[in-house]
Amino acid sequence: MIYENILDFAESISKDKALMGLDLGSKTIGVAISDSLKTVATPLNTIKRTKFSEEVTTLFKLISERDLSGIILGLPKNMDGSEGARCQSTRAFARNINKFQDFPITFWDERLSTVAAEKALLEADITRKRRSEVIDHVAASYILQGALDRMSHNKSVK
Repeated sequence: MIYENILDFAESISKDKALMGLDLGSKTIGVAISDSLKTVATPLNTIKRTKFSEEVTTLFKLISERDLSGIILGLPKNMDGSEGARCQSTRAFARNINKFQDFPITFWDERLSTVAAEKALLEADITRKRRSEVIDHVAASYILQGALDRMSHNKSVK
């Protein structure tokens, strides 16, 4: 099921299972996972884009192996908050995942996540070659961490 509201998504997922964060690009998909307490996001890997069926098989293999309870998909909004072609593509990707297998999915505004990841990698003095290899899954961890922080904040307000 696709949730537009992250708090509705948070209510629907298992409380003691980790989540997956995805940074969907045209050539790659960055993947990050959380811990089971949903407090920390960790970059995992980058999947090269090929056929959708191969991508979704790889994602659900990870979901099964790591016993994950949901997916946070980065939504690439324009800087003014509007949604363009990349958002439409991301939403279509989510719908296609749900056609493959019904699974909790929500979106997180990913504006500047790649910029933040690039800055962190530069500050860590990572070589240009290595940055290009890890940028997508580091960006996925920024997306996932933002969503985790939002869900955690809502729990602490109650």
